[in-house]
Amino acid sequence: MQTTAYNSRIILRNRLLPALLGLVIVMQLLDPSRVWSVLLLGLAGTWLVSYVWVRSMARSLFLRREMRFEWAQVGDLMEERFTLENRGPLPALWVEVNDHSNLPGYHVSRVSDVGANSQRRWVTNGTCERRGLFTLGPTSLSCADPFGLYELTIYYPSSTSIMVMPPVVPLPEIEVAPGGRSGEGRPKPDAPERIVSAAAVREYIPGDSLRYIHWATTARKGQPYIRLFDGTPASDWWICLDLQDAVQAGEGWDSTVEHGIVLAASLADRGLRLGRAIGLASNSTPVIWLAPQHSDSQRSRMLRALALAEPGPFSLAELLERNKASFGQRSSLIIITANHSPSWLDAVITLTRKDITPTILLLDPASFGLSQPVTGLPGLLTTWGISAYLIPRTLLDRPEARPGTQGRWEWRVSATGRAVPLHRPGGSDWRLISG
Repeated sequence: MQTTAYNSRIILRNRLLPALLGLVIVMQLLDPSRVWSVLLLGLAGTWLVSYVWVRSMARSLFLRREMRFEWAQVGDLMEERFTLENRGPLPALWVEVNDHSNLPGYHVSRVSDVGANSQRRWVTNGTCERRGLFTLGPTSLSCADPFGLYELTIYYPSSTSIMVMPPVVPLPEIEVAPGGRSGEGRPKPDAPERIVSAAAVREYIPGDSLRYIHWATTARKGQPYIRLFDGTPASDWWICLDLQDAVQAGEGWDSTVEHGIVLAASLADRGLRLGRAIGLASNSTPVIWLAPQHSDSQRSRMLRALALAEPGPFSLAELLERNKASFGQRSSLIIITANHSPSWLDAVITLTRKDITPTILLLDPASFGLSQPVTGLPGLLTTWGISAYLIPRTLLDRPEARPGTQGRWEWRVSATGRAVPLHRPGGSDWRLISG
């Protein structure tokens, strides 16, 4: 069995027995008696047995800790397997397993016993409640001899990291304005710009405009299908997430920070599934800048960047100004912000002159408990022909916002009473943390 380095420490927890033993020795020297001799022998024997017992456990107790996944999403089930083994001839009557992980809401410490030359194994579960990079471990064992004279602590310094990504949710109420054109594009290099014809269809994805449903295919297939157009470029998507700390509202999950990150992750996932090249920029800490790409690795890069994002000092206007050279012509620019001040509107209007089409997702600070003066920003956006959506807290206050598919089994009971698995946990191999 693979063994990792560990440190053990034995301390004398109860000093009453040594004091009594010293007192009996003094009494035996001052007034020799068979009573003092028997008592001296009993106390000394107890002390010796305690020490031998705890030394035996220090050499024979081992803990093996394994995890199933290296990454998860908010709401996923975190699963670990612990194996407590005693290779010695003396039983451990109680062993406290102390977990020193920093994953929020994850508590796996417990007390167990293990017999001589045997082992105990158990599996722990916990829900990933927050995005971010966390550590599982270190771990320590605490136990004592049967008389409680000595305490043994075994410390396993090994640990491993786990990345908790933001959840990805369906967004049926949001339609991204296509860059530079109307309709959804499919590239056709030689087509004149004025020609727009429906040339293909694809399955409907929540969030698609109902204007583009191909009713003939929908009736034939029995489920909604969307038209794809020739002669209309499939524009890149640039997602700009405003995480300026001065404009955020709410706390924890019920905050504009977390909801903005979920919106960005969900829109990126939707765009990649539509075949778009997706870019991401944010004035977060650290600053995020990912050039548009269409690949599964781009999805992973975005989710990792969003998992680590925290509010930063720069404003949305500064973010747009710094990145205006990166936004390509005819791109779709998706701005997610809780800033209802028109201070950044001039920067957006400047970008529209480069044939960049913005879609503004305004997080509603009032629904997150922050009262703001009415600025009339939605009306200004409408005046300039810019698509805008007001996003309340309730939009993401749904079970889908905490998907929790990884690490969970889903079952269906057949007519014969047999349980049939519908979903098996992916990546089911156990990976060693310590032991």
